[in-house]
Amino acid sequence: MRYLILFGVFFLHLSNFVSAQVQENERMGLLVMAHGGTPEWNQAILDAVAPLENAQPTSVAFGMADPNALQASVNELQSQGVTRIGIVRLFISSESFLHSTEYLFGLRDDPPVAYHDSTTTTRLELAVPVSISRLGLLDAPPIGEILSDRALALSLEPVEEAVLIVGHGPDDDLENEIWIRRMNDLANQVRYAAPFHKVYVNTLREDWTNKRAVVEKELRAFIVSEASEGRTVLIIPFRLYGFGPYSDVFDGLNYRADSLGFLPDERISNWIREQFHRLTVAESISNSALSDSLSN
Repeated sequence: MRYLILFGVFFLHLSNFVSAQVQENERMGLLVMAHGGTPEWNQAILDAVAPLENAQPTSVAFGMADPNALQASVNELQSQGVTRIGIVRLFISSESFLHSTEYLFGLRDDPPVAYHDSTTTTRLELAVPVSISRLGLLDAPPIGEILSDRALALSLEPVEEAVLIVGHGPDDDLENEIWIRRMNDLANQVRYAAPFHKVYVNTLREDWTNKRAVVEKELRAFIVSEASEGRTVLIIPFRLYGFGPYSDVFDGLNYRADSLGFLPDERISNWIREQFHRLTVAESISNSALSDSLSN
């Protein structure tokens, strides 16, 4: 354990040193990709990104890897004189729009399937290199802390309550299993936080009618079953912002919710900052290695 702590301290100092070196040698801009939604949804993202804007040129591109939005953000950052762009993808899953993002930025040659019958295959116009983050919020430990805080804020008597954590979910069944497994891992912090009777995790498969209908029945049956045993269900959305369609899904049932997603919460801002710093450090180390190789 002592060695792990020492290593952690060393890596922190290394990260700070490398970040300082990068700032001396180049001007790196931050591009945050987010899904986009209602004006309130978008503003919540902008508010989360706002604390980062003083540290480096920053832009937000809404849309599901929308080429026009991405090009506008690239142009904005390049107009501010950046020499590299670090892209942080603020999506639930690490796989969300990764293929199309890599293709648009010229980091892979094969277009995604969605582009095969589309005219939207033009690469972005870039004057500087880019780096792309690989993690999603399913991989972010702070999400477990946020879920725990949401549950505790709703709770009155944990032993008489069940917690339902429900997310959007993907179409692919295997990918959905991965979602649920990772959501369950994060939900362990809720289980540790208080003696809730049960913490149940599932995805609604929101955009796929047949799959959604099956899950809706299961979720409603869970709430009815818990109520029949005298327990209150606390519903926590596994979403960046808001309650999504859950008011309609659970209409007529007794439950408690505050409709809060992960935002507002400064831990999301901190996570974006951490992902950007990882890109900064990785790029600096790569450049240093290349420089050493050339000099030898």
